[in-house]
Amino acid sequence: MMSNKPLVGLMFVLFVALIALVGCSSSNDEGSKNNASQSGDKVTIDIFQFKVEVKDQFETLVKQYEDENPNVTINVKTVGGGNDYGASLKAAFAAGEEPDIFNIGGPSDIAEYRDNLADVSDTKSVEAALDGVLTTVQEGDEILGLPFNQEGYGLIYNKRVLDEAGVNPDEIITFNDLEKAVESIDDQKESLGIEAVFALPGKEAWVLGDHIANMFIAPEFNNNINEAFVAETIPFEKSHEFKRYIDLQNEYSVQPVLSLDYSQQVEQLFSLENVAMIQQGNWVYNSVYDMDPELAENNIDIMPVPVEGFEGKVPAGVPMYWAVNSQSDDAVVQASKDFLDWMYTSEDGKTAVLEELKFIPAYKNYDASKIADPLSKTIYEYAEKGNTIEGWVYSAAPTGWTQEVLGANIQKYLGDVISWEDAISNSREKWEEERK
Repeated sequence: MMSNKPLVGLMFVLFVALIALVGCSSSNDEGSKNNASQSGDKVTIDIFQFKVEVKDQFETLVKQYEDENPNVTINVKTVGGGNDYGASLKAAFAAGEEPDIFNIGGPSDIAEYRDNLADVSDTKSVEAALDGVLTTVQEGDEILGLPFNQEGYGLIYNKRVLDEAGVNPDEIITFNDLEKAVESIDDQKESLGIEAVFALPGKEAWVLGDHIANMFIAPEFNNNINEAFVAETIPFEKSHEFKRYIDLQNEYSVQPVLSLDYSQQVEQLFSLENVAMIQQGNWVYNSVYDMDPELAENNIDIMPVPVEGFEGKVPAGVPMYWAVNSQSDDAVVQASKDFLDWMYTSEDGKTAVLEELKFIPAYKNYDASKIADPLSKTIYEYAEKGNTIEGWVYSAAPTGWTQEVLGANIQKYLGDVISWEDAISNSREKWEEERK
């Protein structure tokens, strides 16, 4: 009779082999988690972005990418408009809720988040970037961000209202021209069916301390972000011009300006044709279109704000950059780069950038004739002719200074709490304190 010992021995060997195989499988699975972008394992990317105007369109673009890349899940959090993106981003980092992709502006943000900025010089997007758009985020051989888009801003106006008022926007070159045009429109506001000439969103410190201020402080730093970043003081050489422009908007605005926010300015007042013009940029197009497609497509345009020495020029440039968090897992860092490359260099991504997000691209190989809206087309034409004030110099101010200090001081001035002179001197002193 045959012994059972060989069979038992064989079963034991098979059992040991099975344990070893399970162990190897477990080890390989663990390794693949650390290299998910290559293995096809699941990767989750958390994005924290500021562009509220294209929130829905961006989320649609993200969904398209997820459909094409089922191993990638992307969570998008949008903070901006009436909320301070910079403060919210800082709070997220402080709470340990660091996003994998986030937005940075100029040198101040780079200094603030340097330990979390991955080098993206190996991306297709860097290869496709237009000349000059990476200067702000370049440090040696490293590129620390990818351009969001190009933007420009000025006075967006209702063509029908100005035409019926007998005002030709092409003839508004100097501040005196603007002042006369505003007075003429105001005299006719009842017959024109408008509530006021302007809607100044005094509640928004970013409109006051970032965009309006930039037009009057950029020239004193030669429109150079890096020069502003190392400046120990801010002269406010154009303080008088700055004040008279704020005063003009305030005097002829829907009141009270300190309660007006971005949404009221763009959607309730301008899009419903209750005011003739607003200070904003090409980014408002989607919001206006959502309210009134006919108005957006056929009856709005943008003109420069008169600044002495820079008449006929609009501020234009890259407003923000996409940063990839270097502290995220390696697989997530790579997946983040892959997504941004897809958005800016793939045919599907480029179509969405132009037609859905309605961006002015900061990258090559785009068909400029497909720029979707009249505001962006006008900005592109100004840029093409060199009629721009380059440099978002406000992004080189001390961290938080533009909104929390300058913007807040202008709000106090508008509320008759302090004088203009005090608003300027207080802001200058704070700049100097931060730069010591």
